[in-house]
Amino acid sequence: MERNLYDLEAYDYHLPEELIAQEPVEPRDASRLMVINRKTGTIEHRIFREIVEYLIPGDTMVFNVSKVIPARLVGRKSTGAKVEVLLLEKLGEGVWKCLVKPGKAIKDGTVLIFGEAQDSLMAKCLGRAEEGTRILEFSAKSDSEIFSFGQVPLPHYIKNQSIDFQRYQTVYAKNEGSVAAPTAGLHFTPELIERIKKKGVNIAEITLHVGIGTFRPVKAKDIREHKMHEEFYVVPKETVQVINETKKSGGRIIAVGTTSVRTLETIARLPLADSYSGKTDIFIYPPFEFKLVDALVTNFHLPKSTLLMLVSAFAGYDLTMKFYNLAVAERYRFFSFGDACFII
Repeated sequence: MERNLYDLEAYDYHLPEELIAQEPVEPRDASRLMVINRKTGTIEHRIFREIVEYLIPGDTMVFNVSKVIPARLVGRKSTGAKVEVLLLEKLGEGVWKCLVKPGKAIKDGTVLIFGEAQDSLMAKCLGRAEEGTRILEFSAKSDSEIFSFGQVPLPHYIKNQSIDFQRYQTVYAKNEGSVAAPTAGLHFTPELIERIKKKGVNIAEITLHVGIGTFRPVKAKDIREHKMHEEFYVVPKETVQVINETKKSGGRIIAVGTTSVRTLETIARLPLADSYSGKTDIFIYPPFEFKLVDALVTNFHLPKSTLLMLVSAFAGYDLTMKFYNLAVAERYRFFSFGDACFII
């Protein structure tokens, strides 16, 4: 009987909790790498730095250079009750769309306090936004001052929340705006990137600011009913040029991470332009026609997640489930600080 790939349950798999990586591997490029060939179905087990062996001169690797902001602020209400705020999207000077816990207790006009009394940051709730988020206006107007009260917004499944912020940041991050790291990029070191360049591979940059929507659970039984949150992206002129030249010369476009895939496949559906910027809510699941991406570097994702659905669309559902179950059997490390796969 053929599997219904619109059924959320099709994207479930058994993942032992001990395989969820709790801390990063050192050095970054020492993590394991599973290489999956879509044409032959072959699967190889390597070390991440050996990815260079699978690259061909004339290929282009596309990196998301978005930078994670210290988006997690822990404070209190005037009553003393603890609150936790996650900065999601800047709406204006000192005004942010936020996820606030506990949400029900934060009504219009509620004042939140962060830091000590003599050197505190205040925030006032201006109103509600979609899906229970709140609009907060901070007493500080500069991002840097607000961020100085923030912490790294590590995923909830990381038990040690005091991991060094820089380790949850790619070495090439430059444009502030993400609330979660584009984790496929965490495996790259400056030295590895230099080796990739010396191989004759182009490095291109895009920006997609990762929002909380990427990680929101899919609740709809029919995945087609799931709505992705919009995320802001930029594809500069230089990147558009190198992509066009790579395609013309027969090289591969290798997306580093699902965020790069979503950005590239978004612009592939827009009228031709020298550069692109805007918001995307593209949701990629089987079946899907990929117009730009030829290969993908990514981590191993949560069961029933939109990220796993994207991988299934790219590698094929049956092959994806095969190599995910193999990753469990071979005890690969999963999620943000976990191992990687290279789908070619």
